[in-house]
Amino acid sequence: MKLFRRGDSSTTDEPADRTTADGDPDASSARQAATATAGKGRPTPKRRDAEGKRRGPVAPAPLTAKEARARRKANRGDKAERKTAASERRAAAQDRRARMLAGEDKYLLPRDQGPVRAFVRDIVDARRNLVGLFMPMALVLIVSMFAAPALQSVVTLAMLVMMLFMAIEGVMLGRIINNRVRERFPDSTDTGFRLGWYAFVRASQIRKMRAPKPRVGPGDAV
Repeated sequence: MKLFRRGDSSTTDEPADRTTADGDPDASSARQAATATAGKGRPTPKRRDAEGKRRGPVAPAPLTAKEARARRKANRGDKAERKTAASERRAAAQDRRARMLAGEDKYLLPRDQGPVRAFVRDIVDARRNLVGLFMPMALVLIVSMFAAPALQSVVTLAMLVMMLFMAIEGVMLGRIINNRVRERFPDSTDTGFRLGWYAFVRASQIRKMRAPKPRVGPGDAV
């Protein structure tokens, strides 16, 4: 009785393969990797090539100015879409400006951000500053000088006196600001000159034109 036939190789090969796989884990892993590689049959594409295929072919550059204008017009969309986009941009800009004027720290300029600068603005806005009269008084003096050239020397003297008072008040305001900031924010890294100059510029502006808008009224306690 024949136990093994000549043409039946599965009976002898399968136990050998199973024995090898059970006895050698590395051989099993190598065999699985070889099978995966053989099944794939191609190298892994680069990320740049794969992204290029997803994006599709790049359009050739326009040859004429007319073609370039037509392409820009097509990319912008029709008139209704452009009008809608423009209205959305205007609304977003108005919203950002409103938030900036309201004093939201996220929408302020870098020079106005932070609790220290907000505290300085409150101190300046709560005071009645002589420096705030500089711009309207300077405008009146300039108009008077052109209306009556004979008063040019008087106007020049008045402007010099006004600038002197402005400098004195600016120094005093800077000292007040720095003393108050040191008391409230002892860990502040702003220098005295920067805070003083920031307060001076704020005080020299007309109250209604200040940005951000004042949060306190004249005479309020800060």
